[in-house]
Amino acid sequence: MPWPDRRSRSRSRLVGLAILGFLTLLLLTAPVIAPHDPAAVDPDHRLEGPTSTFPLGTDHLGRCLLSRLLHGARWSLGMAAVASLVILVIGTSVGGVAGYYRGPLDAVLMRVVDVLLAFPSLIPAMAIAGVLGPGLAHVLVAIVAVWWAGYARLVRGLVLSVRERPFVDAARALGARDGGILRRHILPNVLPPVLVLASVETGTLILAMASLSFLGLGAQPPTPEWGAMLNDGRGFLLTAPQLMIYPGLAISLAVVGFNLVGEAFPDYLDPHLTRMR
Repeated sequence: MPWPDRRSRSRSRLVGLAILGFLTLLLLTAPVIAPHDPAAVDPDHRLEGPTSTFPLGTDHLGRCLLSRLLHGARWSLGMAAVASLVILVIGTSVGGVAGYYRGPLDAVLMRVVDVLLAFPSLIPAMAIAGVLGPGLAHVLVAIVAVWWAGYARLVRGLVLSVRERPFVDAARALGARDGGILRRHILPNVLPPVLVLASVETGTLILAMASLSFLGLGAQPPTPEWGAMLNDGRGFLLTAPQLMIYPGLAISLAVVGFNLVGEAFPDYLDPHLTRMR
């Protein structure tokens, strides 16, 4: 029965939006609500448990874990959002051009996409980041250089379907230019599933960027990025597991939030399909 499914999706959407809203609030207010400077070192309070001064305890250098988590949201979520936006623009542009014009250009672009999709995305991203050297900017470049391919493949397939519809032929017959047809007739019809993919993939990007930082290719000390915090805490897993538990929970919470919103996105972006379910 469709009604329970719809109610379930509605609950998932609300939970996902609540999670993302909470994380966004922390991201925006981190400089105000963080109790300490996230980079301030206090050797006298190394590896302390939760106290009134340090609500979540301290790391191996005496830095406040809560402050680093709050400021880390700005790096982890902010960089993932920027990467997702850039990937969305590049992938949609490449896939749209390839699917609409076809011919040799389509063949060349899709062969590049095939090569990138032949490997798990994190492997070529690691290779690119390794060549460029450590740093969040280099991780951003590496992620974008690899992740756009999946978007391009999806958009191309959607454009190939839409470009043959009668309203596109009618626009051509009326003298509409290719750019206008792409913007006014094709893009609005291919964008909903692409936005769903972008929402879910943002969670994947958070994991990917955290993984690269964990391997030492991303954020460098003293930047309080969640993946880098995991890397800092791995040597103290047995003696101070909270150094890895807290950033791990933050990453998991963000990924779950984006996934829940992505699953419910079609209800708003394509109501016709929702009614048919």
